[in-house]
Amino acid sequence: MNPARLKNEFFARLASDDQILHLLDLLPEVSFFVKDLDGRFMAHSRNKFEGCDVDKEEDVIGKTDHDFYSPSRADAYRTDDLTVMKSGKPIVNRLEAAPEPLGSPRLVATSKIPLHDQAGKVIGIAGFSRPVQRLNTGKEVSDRLARAIKHLHENLSESLRAPELAAMAGLSVSQFERRFREACGTSPRQYLLRIRVDAAARLLIGTEHTVSEIAQDCGFHDHAHLSRSFRKIMQLSPTDYRAAHRS
Repeated sequence: MNPARLKNEFFARLASDDQILHLLDLLPEVSFFVKDLDGRFMAHSRNKFEGCDVDKEEDVIGKTDHDFYSPSRADAYRTDDLTVMKSGKPIVNRLEAAPEPLGSPRLVATSKIPLHDQAGKVIGIAGFSRPVQRLNTGKEVSDRLARAIKHLHENLSESLRAPELAAMAGLSVSQFERRFREACGTSPRQYLLRIRVDAAARLLIGTEHTVSEIAQDCGFHDHAHLSRSFRKIMQLSPTDYRAAHRS
């Protein structure tokens, strides 16, 4: 029998798609979710909203990130969702702050894919996140990397060099860069760029600072450097991003 037909016939016999989705509840450190075009949750794993006073999936269905998180964080999630749905391209291992109180040094790697209906039209997204510190490394190496990662977050406006970060982790530069990429899915330089852009996005929404002031606060060379980096990651210029979220 044709493999595709065999697969389709098997899944057509399932009583409910929830049987597979609930399997993800057994992965204690993985948070899984499905959203529709409007950002409303259609499914989520049990641990997705730990600390948000959610006891069961029914408490979440039909609600959005804005019902659970701060406006700036919910807006950031929504921006990523819209980018995936409009472009049709997935986000793979995006490094971002964990969905817990602001200021937490814990990081997660998030992946999102567009979901299509039978006619091929995008109707939502599915995604999951998992802690960075547990990815592909032993505990000792994870702890070392966590110290360097925390330092990056606390000093993102500084010009930090690989030898300095490697020394914090107790590794050679080559070991540090290899271990960092294994754990985070990206280079230290690209990781730092991402968290600088994230910080800039929060300041654009939450302050009246000029783009040039924000560029300086977040470690960019100048207004132009921030604008190029911001557009590459967020698909919008800083000015357009601020206007879109304030409107």
